[in-house]
Amino acid sequence: MGHHPVEDSNKSQNPGFDAIVSARLSRRTLLKGSASAATLGVVSALGLSACGSDSSSSGTTPSGDTGTVTPESLGFDAVPTSLEDRVIVPQGYRADVLFAKGDPIEADVSEYLNNGTDVDFDRRSGDEHDGMWFFGISDDGRYDPDRSDRGILCINHENLEDATLHENGVTSAADNGGSRPLIEVDREMNGHGVSCIEVRKVDGHWEVVRNSQYNRRVTIFTEMDVKGPAAGSDLLRTKSSPEGLKRWGTMNNCAHGYTPWGTYIAAEENWYAYFTRTDDTANRTDAENALASRYAIGLNRGVIGPGWNYREWNTASSNDVYARFDVTATSGSPLDDYRNEANLHGFATEIDPFRPAQKPRVRTAFGRFSHEGVWAAPAEEGKPLVFYSGDDSRGEYVYKYVSNASWDPADAELGLAAGDKYLDDGKLYVAVFSEDGTGEWKELSYGVNGLDENNPLYPFRNQGDVMVATRLAADHVGATKMDRPEWAAVHPINREVYLTLTNGNQSNRPAEETDPANPRAVNSNGHIIRWKEGSKDNTATTFEWDIFLFGSGADSDTDYNLSGLTVDNQFSSPDGLYIDHRGVIWIQTDDGALTDVTNNQMLVAIPGSVRDGERKTVMTTDDDGVTATVESWIGQSATDVELKRFFVGPRGCEITGIFLTPDAKTLFVNVQHPGEGGDADQFNTDVSTWPAASRDATEVGAAGSRPRSATVVITREDGGEIAV
Repeated sequence: MGHHPVEDSNKSQNPGFDAIVSARLSRRTLLKGSASAATLGVVSALGLSACGSDSSSSGTTPSGDTGTVTPESLGFDAVPTSLEDRVIVPQGYRADVLFAKGDPIEADVSEYLNNGTDVDFDRRSGDEHDGMWFFGISDDGRYDPDRSDRGILCINHENLEDATLHENGVTSAADNGGSRPLIEVDREMNGHGVSCIEVRKVDGHWEVVRNSQYNRRVTIFTEMDVKGPAAGSDLLRTKSSPEGLKRWGTMNNCAHGYTPWGTYIAAEENWYAYFTRTDDTANRTDAENALASRYAIGLNRGVIGPGWNYREWNTASSNDVYARFDVTATSGSPLDDYRNEANLHGFATEIDPFRPAQKPRVRTAFGRFSHEGVWAAPAEEGKPLVFYSGDDSRGEYVYKYVSNASWDPADAELGLAAGDKYLDDGKLYVAVFSEDGTGEWKELSYGVNGLDENNPLYPFRNQGDVMVATRLAADHVGATKMDRPEWAAVHPINREVYLTLTNGNQSNRPAEETDPANPRAVNSNGHIIRWKEGSKDNTATTFEWDIFLFGSGADSDTDYNLSGLTVDNQFSSPDGLYIDHRGVIWIQTDDGALTDVTNNQMLVAIPGSVRDGERKTVMTTDDDGVTATVESWIGQSATDVELKRFFVGPRGCEITGIFLTPDAKTLFVNVQHPGEGGDADQFNTDVSTWPAASRDATEVGAAGSRPRSATVVITREDGGEIAV
């Protein structure tokens, strides 16, 4: 998204994912195209024969012990690429807009006017629909994970389309006597957060139950309890929360998570950009300055100054809930200012959709960074619970949380109290990807791996410090830098983990520095990695990895189009990722590279497993014209995994957020920020006017209609299972 600069604060010397293979061929050997003995050593370490593995036919069922059977093939024809301002789905499918920006969630709230005059966003859908999950409701009002026709849909509202939100666009502080208009700021702060809405299927069609007791908006004004190792920490004590046990609201929630007991997890991604900070380094300790710098607090492209603070909310009022966005240290005490306010953000937040009166709980044990999401491995009775997270910034890391308590299904009735048991007490790990195709999870615990008061990067005094300064802890243990780790997904059958790297390495890499893990010198289209944990146990501290798919245009040569993408499945910048309960994988894009070919899209495939690919000799040329070859192992080709395009969105949008109901007959998908990139003075209608008033997602909106983010519900016209 183009709402703010991309955060890039990792100045550590830790190796990047593009330099993890030590069996690097010399440039001279590469140019000759010959494989060295070291290369063969890598092949052996990967457990693959040097002559290449046989490509298995599409639909091979992954091994596992869940009893679930993966479909053998996909039962639809790939939809074509599209530049139209509407949704495209396969023939025989229906796509309807279920819940759009501004839609009321209470029966007595008026219909959204979509002209910038509505003010009650605490009772309407927020903006920019993103991560999402569906929680089935039993007839007696309990969480029912097998229910498919009635449930609570929880939806993140990541950010705002400012041009469409206000009547005449955004009023800056400079244009309003030094302060933003309070009416605009309230609208914006309520436009963020999460919507929890009851939805049900009636006579074959889905609807929002506007008078439901479960309907709720969580916004930036919502009071929350801080829990876990950092609760009450000196680093969280601030003028707005003197005891460090309270936080106001949640913002920039990108992807999501869910728990076995039926609660929702909202993850804060680019939260850092909401704060401003003047040059206050003299009023901060060395440790405070190190922490603020590592999280880009008040950094404006690397320089301490006014900061990004692109909302200017702190100018609207002197009340704590607004003023806290200025985190300038003004004195020697953090209780006299808001310097620690930013330390309260960057965590994951647990929300109980079945108990709307309960305050959400900030789970600090997951660590603090730009959380893309929090994804659970399948829960097993008697074993710890495991959750994966990516830090979506350049050169950041991949994390895993393992609970200390072992899962007891009887706790499924406890709601947030179960979160107190499983999510506040556990171990956080960060991934180190090794040169031989293996990896290790490094523990981030106080007193372990040098995380103590004598640490050269940060003086960790306790586990709370480790959870607030998580990035610095990960720097110290040598975590592997990744290129913007986005969504992850855990395969429900073989328990392998998939992770999108949206744009790969966005800068040019010299050809001689390519390696089996990153064989493309220029990788503007991104790729998807995956790994299997030791002994197929998600609590293991070792793993093996490979590359599942590479993004590419279909017309790229085979040295770049390594997965063999065609016009039916070419894609770029994979972002959203989901593996449904059948083992079918869904890939959503947030692309800026193939936009002359297609709007953003969603593809579907039947994946294989780690190490199912073949050995390929890859020739690559960098921006300086230097050419090299390298032997690389990648996953099966796009044909073998039967990758197909299922959905294309309207102009200017991102496709993100997805859930398939347990009966596999309803698919919920989010269309975020249609119309982005247009002329703000025209409220982006010069790019998109979607959706149409008819709520048929495949229709074009009326001329002049301001575009709206929305949740789309997809069904088959014959009532059958989706995609097969």
